[in-house]
Amino acid sequence: QDCGEKSDPQEVKMSKACGEFLVLSWLLALALVSSQSAKYQKGDPVPLFANKVGPFANPSEQYEYYTLPFCAPREEFRKSQHLGEVLAGDRMMKTLFNLPFLVPFESKKLCSYKLSTKDIEAFQRAIDDDYYFEFIYDDLPLWGFIGEKETNLVDGQNVTSYFLFTNYVFSMAYNNDGQIVEVNWEHDPNNRLDISDSTESRPVSFYYSARWSKSHLPSRDHVEQPSPQHLEIRWFSIFNSIVTVLLLTGFLATILVRVLKNDFLRYSRMDEEDHEAEESGWKLVHGDVFRYPPNKELFCAILGNGTQLLCLCIGILFLACLGVYSQYNRGALFVAALFIFAFTSGINGYVNGNMYAKLEGTNWVWSLIYGYFLFLGPFFIVATFLNFVAVSYNSSTALPFGTIVIILLILTLVSFPLNVIGGISGRNFSSPMDAPCRTTKMPREIPPLPWHRKAPWQILMAGFLPFSAIYIELYYVFASVWGHQLYSLYGILTLVFIILLVVTAFITIALTYFQLAIEDHQWWWRSIFSGGSTGIFIFVYCIYYFKFKARMSGFMQTSFFFGYMGVVCYGAWLLLGSVGFFSSFYFVRYIYKNIKCE
Repeated sequence: QDCGEKSDPQEVKMSKACGEFLVLSWLLALALVSSQSAKYQKGDPVPLFANKVGPFANPSEQYEYYTLPFCAPREEFRKSQHLGEVLAGDRMMKTLFNLPFLVPFESKKLCSYKLSTKDIEAFQRAIDDDYYFEFIYDDLPLWGFIGEKETNLVDGQNVTSYFLFTNYVFSMAYNNDGQIVEVNWEHDPNNRLDISDSTESRPVSFYYSARWSKSHLPSRDHVEQPSPQHLEIRWFSIFNSIVTVLLLTGFLATILVRVLKNDFLRYSRMDEEDHEAEESGWKLVHGDVFRYPPNKELFCAILGNGTQLLCLCIGILFLACLGVYSQYNRGALFVAALFIFAFTSGINGYVNGNMYAKLEGTNWVWSLIYGYFLFLGPFFIVATFLNFVAVSYNSSTALPFGTIVIILLILTLVSFPLNVIGGISGRNFSSPMDAPCRTTKMPREIPPLPWHRKAPWQILMAGFLPFSAIYIELYYVFASVWGHQLYSLYGILTLVFIILLVVTAFITIALTYFQLAIEDHQWWWRSIFSGGSTGIFIFVYCIYYFKFKARMSGFMQTSFFFGYMGVVCYGAWLLLGSVGFFSSFYFVRYIYKNIKCE
């Protein structure tokens, strides 16, 4: 019998409602992360906050500024911070620096005190590890190193000398509206303290200067940023990826269209000429191709979480293209990710419940639990472990208890109820599977397959092509997230993401067709593993990046890198696995509704 596809009006309405809800989530996140710069008059106080120090090669290993023996105010004053700044590891404290608006001066004394032997040893260890500091001036970050070391040959031996920078020079630029648009830091190379000898204490004096200049720029957002690295290579890579995608999709489309056309003609001829003719190829498994997969709860949970993560990535990239994430809007990415994830939990529940109803599942409680904790559970376990690691290192990266409570409240009062509501809605508004072919009672035996047609090799092949289209841009993303480079080419990143989705969909469709053509009907789980296998390649690239590209070291930084990247790769597996399944699912429905099934 021939069966066409039907669209349920209620399901269409729910899909539109989900889309509107997703847009509202993005707009709410945009409102939460927006910020404006202040306006000042001459002589107005502008506080300078010390944020953090840490090894330059270990971006996750951050400490409060006054963990090093710098001169600190007698009374501790901390700046009130929003959620994004806390999530980014910012811990801003008031300093002794006095930098009023439009008041220049030279070599003003900050403080004098005596460095003990322990203090000198602490500074030496920090200089060995290339410690940098971060100050915040009117919400503008500025960075610098605390000192340097030199190695000289003395009497045939290498002697290392340590120098502490003691004269800071601040250069500020302002516009006609009284706004500070740019700030930079440098040190006076002629004024540095030799701290090579740690056997006895010695006095130290810190000085600082303020230099002001007028800028023609209307705001800090117009400050020219350093040119992105290897821009021509990146555009060439994008062009190469686009050409590869076009060739691949064109090749696959041509092959599949021709093959399918021949298959349709052959099968229709067989039906007209001889009903007793023996079937072969993918038509032979028409009675098994829509047989429901095992472990329905887990299967549907993967699709729900993958769809939610897809919406999360789309939302983050949408806000990125609007220019929300900048060095002046600290922690905006973390806040946007948290709220978009929370508000898209309803989409997770809806897709999970809708597909579970189509598969005629009955264990709804476990389905909802799987759907909510499949991604969030491993992420929570990893984040909790890494937070304990940060606490043991006394690092400012560790989240305060109050922030953890806020996150848990968002997840329990917003995310979980939306997930349950979405699951109930998906169940109630779900239409039947309406498969083009009836499923037989007994599954057909799968014939023996050659080694290159078996699941592991097909899955590896499926992940290689999508990864080859993104691996160059992946390096710059890593250099930004796990380094100190500012990522700004979000348009390129969005284009790469689209390429990744398209290649994943097409390669999974092709492999699903080849699998059915050799009479292997167990394609449901295979399509998820084939689509998501790019996440495995990304994790292998993580190992390569850590070993050969980065200079990270130490247990804390290593655990942070592999812990969070493991979660990211797992999320990529869920996301791309869902893309692979849905593309294969609609393809399989299309080809089987165009043949005569008995």
